[in-house]
Amino acid sequence: MSATTDDEDRKEKGVWLRAFFYIFGTHLFAGFVWLLFYVGQHAQK
Repeated sequence: MSATTDDEDRKEKGVWLRAFFYIFGTHLFAGFVWLLFYVGQHAQK
């Protein structure tokens, strides 16, 4: 393998890893917002 192929493979892996963390982070944030609405809705008034 040439150096450019290794570099391209590493960049592609980095893109997939970054996409995974962005998707995971977005779902984590959405879950937190949902939890806030749930707790607020069930709070004693």
